[in-house]
Amino acid sequence: MVRWRSGTVTAVRRRWAGAVELDVDLPGGDRMRALAYPALVGDPEPGDRVLLNAGALLMGLGTGGYALVVALPDRLPADPPQAGDSRDAGHLVKARYTPLQPILLGVDEEASPHHARLAAAESLDGMPVVTADLHSALPAILAGVHADAPHARVAYLLTDGGALPAWFSRTLAGLAGHLAGTVSVGQAFGGDLEASTLHSGLLAARHVLHADLAIVAQGPGNLGTGTRWGFSGVAVGEAVNAVATLGGRPVGSLRVSAADPRPRHRGVSHHSLTAYGRVALAAADLVVPEGLDPELTAAVTAALTPLADRHRIVTVPTDGLDAALRASPVGLSTMGRGLDADHAYFLTAAAAGRHAAGLLG
Repeated sequence: MVRWRSGTVTAVRRRWAGAVELDVDLPGGDRMRALAYPALVGDPEPGDRVLLNAGALLMGLGTGGYALVVALPDRLPADPPQAGDSRDAGHLVKARYTPLQPILLGVDEEASPHHARLAAAESLDGMPVVTADLHSALPAILAGVHADAPHARVAYLLTDGGALPAWFSRTLAGLAGHLAGTVSVGQAFGGDLEASTLHSGLLAARHVLHADLAIVAQGPGNLGTGTRWGFSGVAVGEAVNAVATLGGRPVGSLRVSAADPRPRHRGVSHHSLTAYGRVALAAADLVVPEGLDPELTAAVTAALTPLADRHRIVTVPTDGLDAALRASPVGLSTMGRGLDADHAYFLTAAAAGRHAAGLLG
C-alpha cells in the first residue's frame, strides 16, 4: 500500500512537458528525489511542504524511481477555469476513484468539437498500426517509419499498462514535433486527446489527428511477474484485435533480444509469443529484421514457426535503419540497455516501423 512521507522542497532539478523533478528533504535529514505533475497538484517551489507517496522509490523500482507528490497542502492550486458543475468541459474520469482522479474532456463525448465526426466513424480505412510491448520501442518504431516516409503523420496511442500520466515519459516530451499527437486511452491520461477505450482512441488518431499510421504501446513501467499471463504487455494481443475489428492493418513489433539476462526474454520474448500467439485472434504482420546474428536469427525463426498459421511472418531489410536509430531525437534505452547494448531489440522495432511505412498507399 501507500508509504507516506512529508517533506520540504529544497530544489527544482529539471522540467519536461507536464512534470517537474524535485529534491525533497525529510525530517531527520533524509533527501528524496520526487516528481510532481503540476496539472494535478500545482507547481512546487523551494520551501513548499509536500506530501509524498514514496513506495516505489523505497522499493527501488527502476522506472518508478521517484517519490510522487500527492499534494502541496499549504498552497493548493486554484480550481480549473472550466466549469466543474456540468459536463460542458468534459466528464471523462480517469484513474477513477483514486484520490487524484482527473476529470477530462473525452475526444468523442458530447461536449467535444469532434463528437459528430467520431459518432460517424466506423473504420480506420486500412491504416497501419504498429503494436509494441514496451514503451521503449516507441522512438525506434518512429525512426523506422520516418527513415522511409519522413512526412508520414504518426499518432501514438498510450495504453494504461504502465505509467498512466503521459507526462511521466521524457521520451514523449522529446518527441514533441515528431508525432501528430498522443491519444491517452483507458485509464491513461495527459495526451493531446483523451479517449475512454483503445477503439475510440484509434478512430480519433485516424479521423481527428489525421494520422497516416499509429503506434500502440503502454507507458513506461511494464509490469511482469515471470509467468505466462501475468504481464501488462498481454494487452498487445488485444490491441491487434481492436485494430483488425476497426479495419486497420496490425503490424507486430516483436520483443527480440540477445542481451537480456533472463532466458525467457532472449530470442523472441515469451511476452510477444503469448500476446501474439495466444491473445491475438486476428492476423498481424510480425516483422523480423534482416541482418541479425545467425544464432539469434535461428532462435527467432524457431520461436515464430508455431505462429505462422495465424500471422504473416515478414522479413524486412535493415539498410539505413542503424543510422536512423542513431539520429533519433531522444535517447534509446530498454531495461537500462542502450542501442549498442541491445541492438537487436531496437533494430526489430525500427524494422516494424519500416514495414508499416511500406503499407502506406
